[in-house]
Amino acid sequence: MLEKLEKKFGRYAINNLIIYLLIGYAIGYLLQFGQRFTGVGYINYLTLEPYYILRGQVWRLISWVIIPPDTSVIWAVIMFMLYYQLGTTLERTWGAFRFNVYIFGGMLFTVLGAFIVFAIYGGSIPTGFIGMTTSTYYINLSIFLAFSTCFPDMQVLLYFIIPIKMKWMSIFYLVIIGYEVVKYLVAGAFFAAVPIIASLLNFFIFFMMTRNMSRFNPRDIHRRAEFKRAATPPRTQYRDGTPIARHKCAVCGRTELTNPELEFRFCSKCNGNYEYCSDHLFTHTHIH
Repeated sequence: MLEKLEKKFGRYAINNLIIYLLIGYAIGYLLQFGQRFTGVGYINYLTLEPYYILRGQVWRLISWVIIPPDTSVIWAVIMFMLYYQLGTTLERTWGAFRFNVYIFGGMLFTVLGAFIVFAIYGGSIPTGFIGMTTSTYYINLSIFLAFSTCFPDMQVLLYFIIPIKMKWMSIFYLVIIGYEVVKYLVAGAFFAAVPIIASLLNFFIFFMMTRNMSRFNPRDIHRRAEFKRAATPPRTQYRDGTPIARHKCAVCGRTELTNPELEFRFCSKCNGNYEYCSDHLFTHTHIH
């Protein structure tokens, strides 16, 4: 379905979408900074609050996206750098259209979740409560989870000191999120669980429709089996007593001999027979 949509609407995709999102965050931080001096609650007019949207303040359907996470200046700068790298890499890996679908899907589900809460609880919760509890935090987290799914073995420095693989960080975050959702549901606070679930629906739906389910496709299973048979030599070849590598990454130079845990693939978009390891297959610059 995504392939059909991309062929029809792909030309309308927004390139470098993550940059526009970060610019929106920068505007949001400026508004937060300004309201500390003026005493005017600018942000209060931008939140995703169905009560006010249904009374004509339709800009709130979009304006809530620029409200940044509440953090210090240092962590805000780190967040900008991190999500710029994650977003640009995902866009290069998936293409602009699919990255657009992923981000806008998370926003759409968040809006729907807010209206579901309003429809169920209505006047039983204070006006403005939904807007205060709904943010882009979990949409940002969905970007992190998507990246860790694509590059599970990539290492990052936790607190700039501890090396840890992306897959372990994503598992940790999913456990924390699952605990929060269960805690809210057990306490009967369904209105607090819905925004979390809605914001992350794009992650689960997108990967069930695309990458995760491809492993069960008979054609893909056969293709992987054929590649494994072709890529695995019957025995190691030697030259002057030194093993000869059959695969070598054009970026980092690692081979199946130096790093047997890696997988190697040829890039169909590069002009020539260039082979890359699993860490650089989606992140390298194509050679034309």
